[in-house]
Amino acid sequence: QVQLVESGGGLVQPGGSVRLSCAVSGGTLSLYAMGWFRQVLGKEREFVAAINRSGGSTRYADSVKARFTISRDNAKNTMYLQINTLKSEDTAVYYCAARGGLGMGLSQSSYDYWGQGTQVTVSS
Repeated sequence: QVQLVESGGGLVQPGGSVRLSCAVSGGTLSLYAMGWFRQVLGKEREFVAAINRSGGSTRYADSVKARFTISRDNAKNTMYLQINTLKSEDTAVYYCAARGGLGMGLSQSSYDYWGQGTQVTVSS
């Protein structure tokens, strides 16, 4: 019903910034609460941020809230994740996800659709 495609990842210097995008097709973005997750090689996928359907409410993992900003442009069917002051521990595959539930999801199981992921590598 919906297809998600992440973009914007790559090799980034420590202290730099990156803006990830999640383009949605096959559905109307405004009908879905959205989220970002990341997975470090060899570790479990972890919650990063979530945003409700209208964009009026957001949630962040405590470890990232000072540097990460989730946003969405429903008119463009695109969601974003701005990451500032990148650290080496931010290196991961970042995934966007969509859920049809009424509220924001903080766990992987609450999401219905997933993108393929985009690699962010923070290194000098």
